[in-house]
Amino acid sequence: QSQLVESGGGLVQPGESLRLACAASGFFLASHPVKWFRQAPGKEREGVLCIERGGSTPIYADSVKGRFTSFRNNTRNTVYLQMNSLKLEDTAVYSCAAGPQYGFCRDSLQYWGQGTQVTVSS
Repeated sequence: QSQLVESGGGLVQPGESLRLACAASGFFLASHPVKWFRQAPGKEREGVLCIERGGSTPIYADSVKGRFTSFRNNTRNTVYLQMNSLKLEDTAVYSCAAGPQYGFCRDSLQYWGQGTQVTVSS
């Protein structure tokens, strides 16, 4: 069975950092693009950024530019979302999704995680 599981969420103060993990089982995540989403209370889910198979990271939410990035540890079959300088408005459930094998961030997504809560509060 193919699965994605997010972890690493929690409660942090403004200005602090978190690193979320998106771990795959049942398939090799290195062969897939991985897109990060978030959904804040009362709002629709939005794309945050994506990581291509080659490592480039197109950004979909201008508000995270310069603060968030994503990278891979292929030996652990995991993609990470590094979130720095967190703001109150970053509070959301963060989830990851993988696109097709040998595909790109523009492609339809096939596998979804259930999400992890990130709360930024003073």
